[in-house]
Amino acid sequence: MEKTIKIIFPYDQSLVKELPLIDKSDVEKVLTIAQNLFEDQSNWIPAYKRIEILEKTAFLMKERSEELIHLAISEGGKPYKDSKAEIVRAIKGVKLAAEHISQLKGEQIPMGLTEAALNRIAFTTKEPIGIVAAVSAFNHPLNLAVHQIATAIAAGCPVVFKPAGTTPLSGLALAEILKEAGLPEGWLQVVLCDNETAELLVTDKRVHFLSFIGSAKVGWYLKSKLAPGTRSALEHGGAAPVIVESDADFTEMIPDLVKGGFYHAGQVCVSVQKVYVNEEICDRFTAQFSEATKKLIVGNPFDETTDVGALITPKEVDRVEEWVNEAVAKGAKVITGGKRISDTCFEPTVLFNPSEDSKVSTHEIFGPVVCIYPFTDRDEAIKKANALDVHFQAAVFTKNVDIALDTVKKLNATAVMVNDHTAFRVDWMPFGGRDASGIGMGGISYSINEMTREKMTVFKSKFL
Repeated sequence: MEKTIKIIFPYDQSLVKELPLIDKSDVEKVLTIAQNLFEDQSNWIPAYKRIEILEKTAFLMKERSEELIHLAISEGGKPYKDSKAEIVRAIKGVKLAAEHISQLKGEQIPMGLTEAALNRIAFTTKEPIGIVAAVSAFNHPLNLAVHQIATAIAAGCPVVFKPAGTTPLSGLALAEILKEAGLPEGWLQVVLCDNETAELLVTDKRVHFLSFIGSAKVGWYLKSKLAPGTRSALEHGGAAPVIVESDADFTEMIPDLVKGGFYHAGQVCVSVQKVYVNEEICDRFTAQFSEATKKLIVGNPFDETTDVGALITPKEVDRVEEWVNEAVAKGAKVITGGKRISDTCFEPTVLFNPSEDSKVSTHEIFGPVVCIYPFTDRDEAIKKANALDVHFQAAVFTKNVDIALDTVKKLNATAVMVNDHTAFRVDWMPFGGRDASGIGMGGISYSINEMTREKMTVFKSKFL
């Protein structure tokens, strides 16, 4: 009997679509198609053609942007205004991928620096790395698909894309658009499968590169199972810390941090989670931050006034509720929120001074909860901010340039925002975690470069 997966609208749990899953017996066919395309270089798509395909893809996406917005909302539950921003980003991402193709170039390596290196000229060129297996997450179903698919196509690699089981429709829509834009058959295969089948696929020795966005537990496990020589980029989450000094500008800071904390109900890998506030202004900060949080509208993501939608599944609401209750039992004070609204929505919640061993302090919450911790010594606050194994993006709010530079230097993060929230991102900047938060670097151009490898050519001639 054919296995299927049901796509559910997170807000009211209504059925959106039911789709078939592939099983282990289909993996061989999928990889053979990709291998045959890559091994015969006459199949490779020339650079000008890749540019044409991606440019037309961006054009078609823009034409169908409203359709893509509604599709993303129906499967992911992100509010309309944020889903609209995601689709705009995704279109820009495809354009960035097309533009970067012209930058895939090598360099001349100097010869003649020793007697043994006389009469030679050497240069490097960039080649596609090979078959890319991409495993994606649910929280940005179209934009993440672009970051894994458009980059592979730009690099010249056949790609097998496994979207999150909860949000596959945006990836499938992108695949249809790419096909319409002229992408030859087989260069993109979207597969829906269970975890065992996915593991069989990505750990096959024919896969040259694994792009994984999702939980650290799964990502590091898959990396440990990769075939020798398979490269990888893993993007996991963090518990994004913020340092707020006494001279911070409240007018700019409060709306920024509220957006960074509750965007997509906190289901963002760099969502504001732990805010360390100088004791001198902590009461004022807590009052203003909680007042702004209370004004957020929680509701149906199709309503254009909604600020915070549903969590991806009711199970996640249960988990967030358990973590908040545990924090309260251990001494945290609920400033606002703290309770479920329904089976699918949780109140935007502000907790004051949870214990250091509470789950909200030690794990990525991935829900609409922000924790505030007062401090008297900034170095101690930074030490606490760095204490976890996960290090991704962080932030500091101050008008003192020396304090800003000192904090940027001391925070363990791949990126530190000064006077901006931790979830800031544009798709042409490097983006990724360090330590337990990931390996490799995302961002359109950075991903494309990771999906290529260098080849050096050395000519020897007495005329050189």
